[in-house]
Amino acid sequence: MIFNLPPILGLTPLIVYIILAFRPNIHPLANVVICMIIGAVLTGTNLLEFGSILTTSLGSFLGQVGFIIMIGSGLGLILKESGVAENLVHLLIRKIGINSIGRAIIASMLASMFMVLVLSTLTGGNAVLAPILIPLVASVGMTPSTLAIIMQTAGVTGLFISPFSPPMVTIMELTGMAYQEVLLYASLPVCIPMWVITYFNAKHVQKQTAGVADYPEGTALSADDYKPSADARRATAWFGVAMVLVVAYGVVNSLGVAHAITVITVAVLATGFGARYKIDKIIDLFMKGCAQYFWLYIMFILMDPFLNFIAASGAFDALVEIGSPLVEGGGKVGLAMLAALIGTFGIQGAAVAQAVMLDTVFRPLVDATGLSMAVWALVILIGSQMTSFAYPGLDMVAATGTARSADMKSQVKHGWIITAVTLLVCLIESLLLA
Repeated sequence: MIFNLPPILGLTPLIVYIILAFRPNIHPLANVVICMIIGAVLTGTNLLEFGSILTTSLGSFLGQVGFIIMIGSGLGLILKESGVAENLVHLLIRKIGINSIGRAIIASMLASMFMVLVLSTLTGGNAVLAPILIPLVASVGMTPSTLAIIMQTAGVTGLFISPFSPPMVTIMELTGMAYQEVLLYASLPVCIPMWVITYFNAKHVQKQTAGVADYPEGTALSADDYKPSADARRATAWFGVAMVLVVAYGVVNSLGVAHAITVITVAVLATGFGARYKIDKIIDLFMKGCAQYFWLYIMFILMDPFLNFIAASGAFDALVEIGSPLVEGGGKVGLAMLAALIGTFGIQGAAVAQAVMLDTVFRPLVDATGLSMAVWALVILIGSQMTSFAYPGLDMVAATGTARSADMKSQVKHGWIITAVTLLVCLIESLLLA
């Protein structure tokens, strides 16, 4: 630290990051740049060496995750333009058959979860899904308020069960656990209550809003009216076969971050060739889709030195010294709940960045107390993902808007229920497995 300042002041960039993250007019990338510069100044880092610092960051774990998110967006655009996304949704809807509110809720939950799982992005998956799904659920009278709840909650569970989504890749890398273990100890304990709560609360909200805030007249359409083109059917088949084979290979061989890049690349090529696109068109669509999340890729690259500067200041070591007496009083369970609560209510930002911050801050205490990696995986998942339910942040607002709803009150109430129940799940698993 410059001027021999106390190491604990090295947390200043993190505190500033959290404060700015709650400001609506600060772009996340600008936030990280500001905090990275503060960290560099506090540690006396020569900013003229910034090029070499970024070179290292390009190969970091955060850089890899940012790259995966970016190329996943490229795949998403190809799936949309080729008609594969629309065809998959209609195939699912026809299998279930929407002829009642109950079935419409189940169909919407599965469709949102599946689309987010395939595209590995909550906002992007629901944005592709909405124009297809809204006319179908409107045919049985589902309201925008009901669909908004479904899109945020059921949609996000798609990220929790996908073996190569950014949250899952991050948790596997941070904990060293295999996909099957993360699924068993973290994903399913969170997803199962989220599915149950979403189904019953969606029915409750539907009763409250039916006839009060319906979709405009003329919105409803039947799934039977949809006829996919031959190219869309062929591309869907190619995409499906490629995904099953490549994902299965990765799960069987316990492959990690690098395989996510392989999965997306194979899916892009399979879908493009299945749709009979020329290679030039595949590349153009892919790059156009990547461009939508290029800023996020840069942010993740800059996030690595941002966290490294804090670590170099000795702030995390100082935090361990301060927190040790508190942890000794609460034990492993106290540590798990403290980390989950701070992650949920105290750290705001991109979920993957939240997960890495949470692990960076608390990992010394986790190792010192011998907290189970199974419990720590659950803590990271809850601490990084429940923020969007505890506060009306970007994901909640995006889901509300995508469903064409203006009912934030129902959305916030639902988010609080989800947050409370998942924290209860964290407490129970900590008591059993910590």
